[in-house]
Amino acid sequence: MRNLAVIVAAVFVLAACGGDEHQDLKEELKNMTKDLRGNIPPLPVVKPYEPVPYTAYDLPDPFGPAKIELATGATKNKGGANAPNTSRPKEALEAYPLESLRMVGTLSQKGVNYALVRADSSVYRVKVGNYMGQNFGLITSITDNQINLKELVQDASGDWTERKVALQLVEAEAAKGR
Repeated sequence: MRNLAVIVAAVFVLAACGGDEHQDLKEELKNMTKDLRGNIPPLPVVKPYEPVPYTAYDLPDPFGPAKIELATGATKNKGGANAPNTSRPKEALEAYPLESLRMVGTLSQKGVNYALVRADSSVYRVKVGNYMGQNFGLITSITDNQINLKELVQDASGDWTERKVALQLVEAEAAKGR
């Protein structure tokens, strides 16, 4: 009986809270939202997934070394005439990529032409026969405005090929900004 009295009292208290205290705000909100209706487009139709069976498991790998050798008609070169000498000691400028080196000048001493090359904040003096760059770049000639190199690079079949590159002299204006 006592529980029933507590429940009845709670119902009366809740009914008293639902008065007309904010009725004007409720009316205003109702008037402002009467024309608003959500317009949600329908979901796109999902196409069913159709799995494709993998049937090439018994074929050779098209990216394997054996397939590349067959396509080029070459076998893996175990050194060859163009292979670089990896047993010689490395020179200081071989630690830098060629793109990061800058030729900043030339000089001549006792009939030998030298080039001045900047790497980071240091300047190095190089001559014909020195190495520079990370592709076994051998200096073949030095002129007033460039250093000519012969680099050795390895192709996809493992053969070493020569390529000629040049390092151009950096103009004085550009060298000051570096």
